[in-house]
Amino acid sequence: MVSVNLGLVHYVLDHIYGTVLHRTKLGTPFFSKGWGGTRLVLLERMVKQLFPEAPSQNWPPTAVQPIWKTVWETKNSSLREGVFRTTCDERLIDALPPESHNARVAFLTPKSVSPEKMACVVHLAGTGDHSFERRLRLGAPLLKDNIATMVLESPYYGQRRPSMQHGSKLQCVSDLLLLGKATIDEARSLLYWLQSEAGYGKMGICGLSMGGVHAAMVGSLHPTPIATLPFLAPHSAVVPFCEGLYRHATAWDALMEDAAALAQDATSLTEDAAQKSGITIEQVKDRLRSVLSLTDVTRFPVPKKPQAVIFVGATDDGYIPRHSVMQLQKAWPGSEVRWVTGGHVSSFLLHNDSFRKAIVDGLDRL
Repeated sequence: MVSVNLGLVHYVLDHIYGTVLHRTKLGTPFFSKGWGGTRLVLLERMVKQLFPEAPSQNWPPTAVQPIWKTVWETKNSSLREGVFRTTCDERLIDALPPESHNARVAFLTPKSVSPEKMACVVHLAGTGDHSFERRLRLGAPLLKDNIATMVLESPYYGQRRPSMQHGSKLQCVSDLLLLGKATIDEARSLLYWLQSEAGYGKMGICGLSMGGVHAAMVGSLHPTPIATLPFLAPHSAVVPFCEGLYRHATAWDALMEDAAALAQDATSLTEDAAQKSGITIEQVKDRLRSVLSLTDVTRFPVPKKPQAVIFVGATDDGYIPRHSVMQLQKAWPGSEVRWVTGGHVSSFLLHNDSFRKAIVDGLDRL
């Protein structure tokens, strides 16, 4: 009888999925248009401003007043979709593509319970999550626990995706920071609206993968205790792009050529620009690592109630190694790490019940 190491199977499946999706070069890679020029400089400066403690965290955030329309309703629940102008700083709005200027949310609520007796969790998007559907499926069973679900569509995704962007592959490094900063600002504004306008008693923030990184940041910066629930999330974007499978989906040649052009103060590129400038691929990788270190969650303040922070990692994740998840827990003493059996891709599909249990438990600790 042959014994199968299921952990190894899940790990290999992640790599097979990554090979098909990233190494085959069938699609446009990440950062095919380079670093992002002056936008990257702006983003580096603004992201650094998130780290210090209040008052520089700018609370309360810009208020939102979504324009709602009802998608459907039953006797016990309703689903509404809302639109509001992004709450970013005007300098960031100018840097965002026009398609991303208006934020979109879906709001799934029970009808028989008043908000002050309920909880609501804001769900943030992972890489490739262009619609509301998957996160609504995650949140729908929580209605029975009197937990509402608000799903935010990220900039550069879904109806907010730029016309020149194909799929989920962002065109510039600056786009990744723009996406993150806008998501954080919008999520903070939504949490403020839920508390001050809608009157919800308990609140939480969650997300899978990239959405988990953003959720951790939002939970860190919130001035009062909320449940913070990052699922399958690394401690930093350095992990997937510089160490994990996304490194095979990154346009290193484009980044090297763009860096060479900047070094030469040139307006056009030649094939041997990188060679003439003396810029090496290792220097480019170091530069990307430095930029993406701005997303390191361990540099953010410990949330107001770390006992309501629950990280969920996968035991055999080909994208996010265990040590990255453990760095999060180490940085936030009092938080909890839970493990689900599987890889990154399989856990998205098989462990929704574990994610829901973490949401319920995190809210119960408030």
